[in-house]
Order: sequence, then structure tokens, then C-alpha cells
Amino acid sequence: MADHALGTQSDAFAAENDIHRRNLGSKDGKREGHSEDGGVVAADELLEAMGYKSELVRSRSTFQVAFMSFVMASVPYGLTTTLYYPVVNGGPVNIIWGWVLVSLIILCVAASLGEITSVYPTAGGVYYQSFMLSPPQYRRIVSWICGWAFVVGNITITLAVNFGTASFLAACLNVFESEPGVGIFPGEPYQIWLIFFGITILCNLTSALGNRWLPLLDTFAIYWTFAGVIAIIVCILAIAKEGRRNASYVFGEFDTSNSGWPSGWSFFVGLLHAAYATSSTGMIISMCEEVQKPATQVPKAMVGTIVFNTIMGIIFLVPLLFVFPDQAMLAALASGQPVPTIIKSAIGSAGGSFALFVPLLVLGLICGIGCTTAASRCTWAFSRDGAIPGFQWWSKVNTNLDVPFNAMMLSMAVQLLLGFIYFGSTAAFNAFSGVGVITLTLSYAVPIVASMMNGRKQVKEGSFYLGALGTFCNWVSIVWSLFIIPLFCMPTFLPVTLETMNYASVVFTGFVFIATAWYFVWGKKNYQGPPTAAEVVMEARRASVVSHTDNKL
Repeated sequence: MADHALGTQSDAFAAENDIHRRNLGSKDGKREGHSEDGGVVAADELLEAMGYKSELVRSRSTFQVAFMSFVMASVPYGLTTTLYYPVVNGGPVNIIWGWVLVSLIILCVAASLGEITSVYPTAGGVYYQSFMLSPPQYRRIVSWICGWAFVVGNITITLAVNFGTASFLAACLNVFESEPGVGIFPGEPYQIWLIFFGITILCNLTSALGNRWLPLLDTFAIYWTFAGVIAIIVCILAIAKEGRRNASYVFGEFDTSNSGWPSGWSFFVGLLHAAYATSSTGMIISMCEEVQKPATQVPKAMVGTIVFNTIMGIIFLVPLLFVFPDQAMLAALASGQPVPTIIKSAIGSAGGSFALFVPLLVLGLICGIGCTTAASRCTWAFSRDGAIPGFQWWSKVNTNLDVPFNAMMLSMAVQLLLGFIYFGSTAAFNAFSGVGVITLTLSYAVPIVASMMNGRKQVKEGSFYLGALGTFCNWVSIVWSLFIIPLFCMPTFLPVTLETMNYASVVFTGFVFIATAWYFVWGKKNYQGPPTAAEVVMEARRASVVSHTDNKL
């Protein structure tokens, strides 16, 4: 990869961009089928101004990218595997109102990232945006830390999704009992890891070999979700074998006796449930180079998905609370998966309950495929700019599959290795989900802070500029980030033991130290940042807006 100067001379950057594009290469003729599509041409021209050759096929429409964004959150599945957190820390109030509160906050995060993405729509996502928005003297180290946070967040959230599916499947199997209170599946660490291994391999094979059909799979997931949620809520409310709770319990019960934390703090610790389900908000940015009109479609998809997920989450959670069994009993579950127990207590039949778990399990697999796809794209994009050792290998695109296959395999290998932590501590899933939320939150906050510090000048050029509302959303996003990074390092409940310790704090602190140290050891010499100049990008952005307007006329 050619060295990239950090100056602002257009000629120097143009020359380096030519070298960069030649080094990257592309599949001959890949764009010929889109030559008459003004939106795709404008998107590719803007990408070239950013210093990159378009190497991936732009096949996703607005609805398809929105569907993928929904799949990566996978409500109700995303709310199922982490329901243990609010069950322990507050019960119904924490579950319902925590979901609503976090969804409104994440809506502000999505709007803030949407403004920035409408100006810088690239697979590099937040780290590229951080580079472009930061002061020249700090942009390399800022984008370096942001990029590593984004990559680590993508990989650990994908790991958490697949591990959560493995754990949830084990809990689902144990609705069948060999004797009262004893499930048929022991759920030993090696068994959970092997299930996780199989799920991870399946997700990567599907993402790599079936890339052209993934938009159809995402569309199927929408209908599957509706059908599954309707089946679950109708069955549990109609049968309700153990009876039904009243509305005052569902919307007003707040019991922190199982957490050990003071009531107010306990409520906030329980928000990890909702934060985990919405943490994938910015991951969709990594798909920008496979979207037909990313500057307009991706911001709309991010914001629209949050609204849709909020409504779907309420529709799913409220009926569960109307058939909620004893809270203390759920908090004591060794599996950490209360939903199978809730549904079985309402249905009264192991076979009938398991049939209702199938929609959630399938959605979990589709969620894993979506997260696997996004994680591979951000790993590939960061490698493309020379930030990951061995970047020459990880930045290659397999032109037969139209995916960055090497980067996908790197991401998969890291996930499988981290999965071995489960043998040392069964609290590993808590650490994976916590670290994923924390690092993604940090990566989302960096470009928002950088944009605010320079007066939001660049976002005014974008097609998703929100004016004063955008400023408000920026402030909400920043305050939220400052609050939850230390919050989600806290143990789920007290007292703390080696088994219940939240190792997210250890992993996150280690990540910050290693990423910073590695920058001064290796990155400062080898990582030059994205190969482009702000002036070139903004001029291309204006031209793409004009082209898009002309096409509409």
C-alpha cells in the first residue's frame, strides 16, 4: 500500500488515490450492469473521491438495507437472550420502561450517525468519519482507536449473538425434563462451546457462499418475525396456564431484591438488556459499499429500524410480562435464560413450548449471519487502510464470491478463540455482550464528538442534515456514551464472586491499553489513515447531490 501524505494539496491526494486504486484492483466489468443507474454511478464516484475503488456489488435497496439493520438487532430475539439482566435488576419496570428509554436514546444515536454517514458513506464507517472530522494533528490516533473499537465491537457482538443462540438452544432443550426440575441436556461448557462452534461455522458459510441471496434472507426474516411473534403472544395469552398478571404489575412492578444494588442504580445496570439489542445500530454503515444510494438509504435505514424495533419490542415484551412467573425463581435460573421458563409456564406443555421457540432460534441464526456479514466488512475496510497487521491479506476481496473472504475468516477465527474463555468462566457471555456494547458505543461517540467540536460544518453538506434537532441528538448521544461505558463494566448483581464478575471491565481496559500501545509500537509508523482529502470528498459529495437531483428530475 502506498504511503499517504496528510497534507491538503488536491494534486498530491489525487496522485496517491490513483496509486491506491491500482493497488486495490477490481473485477473487470463489474459495474457495467449499473452504468445507467445514476444513483450507483454517483455512489461509486463519491467512493473514488474518498480514495477507494468500488470492489463490492451494490445490490441493496433502501428496504433491503433496512431489513438487514433489523436482522442485526433481531428484536424479539435480541431481547430474549439478555432478559436475565432486567429480571434480576428490577423486573417489569426495568424490562418495559428500560426498553422504551434506551430506544429513544439510540434513536438519537442513529440520527447523529445518519447525518455523518450521509456525507461519508463508506464501509470504513465511523473510523473513516473520525479521521475526516478530527483535527489533522490527532486524526490518525483518533481514527486508529475508533477503528479498533469498531472492529472489536463488531466481532464481540457477533460472538455474543452466536454464543447467546447456543445458550438459548440449551435452555430450550431443557423444557423437556428427565425428572421434575431436571432438564434432559446437561449444558456442560464443552457442549455449549461445540454448539457455538457449529453456529459460527454455519453463519460464516452462509454469509460467504450465499452473499447474493442475503437480501432475500433478510426480507424473509421480517415476515418470519411477524409470524413468530404473533404465534407466541396469542398462545401464551390464550392459554396462560398459571394465570395472568394485572396491568399495574406489568407496567409498575419494580423489585430489586435480587440484585443487591441500590434501586436507582439497579435499574441502570438492567439497561444492558436494551442496549445490547440496539448496539448494532451503526454496524450497518459497514455495508455502505453494497448499497445503491448509501448517502440517503443508510441513514434512513438506521433511523427507521430503531422506530420499527421499538414498536416490535413492546409488542413482544408486554405479553410476556402478563404471564410472568415468580421473579425470584427466574433470577435464580442457572441457565441465565428466563424466556423458555416463562413460555413453558404459560403453555404448560414442553412440546408446545419448544414449537414456539423455533421462530426465535431461526431468527437467532439469521441475526448471526447478518452480524457476521457486517463484521467482515468493517474488518476488511480497516485492513484496506493498513491498520491491521497482515493487511495485504485481509484487504483482498474474493471476486468469485463478491465478499472479503479473508477478513471474514479472520473475524471467525478470533470469535472461536475468544469462545474458549467460556471454559474458564461461564460468565463469558456477559463479558462478550458487555464489551460489544461498550466498544461499539465508544466507536459511535468518536465521530459525533469530532463533528460537534468543529461546529457540525461537514454535516451541513449532507442529505440527512437535521439542523437544531441534530445538535440535540448529538448531545444526547455523547451523554449516553459517557454514562454507559463505566455502567456496563459493573457486575450484574451483588455480591461479586469469580463466577459472577463482569469481566467486560477487564477486557475493555485491556483493549484500550493494547490498542494505544500498539499504535506507538507499530501503527504510528505503518498506519497513515484513509487516502483522501476533505476538500476532494466534499466537492464530490456536492456533485453527487446534483447528479441525484438531476436523475430525479
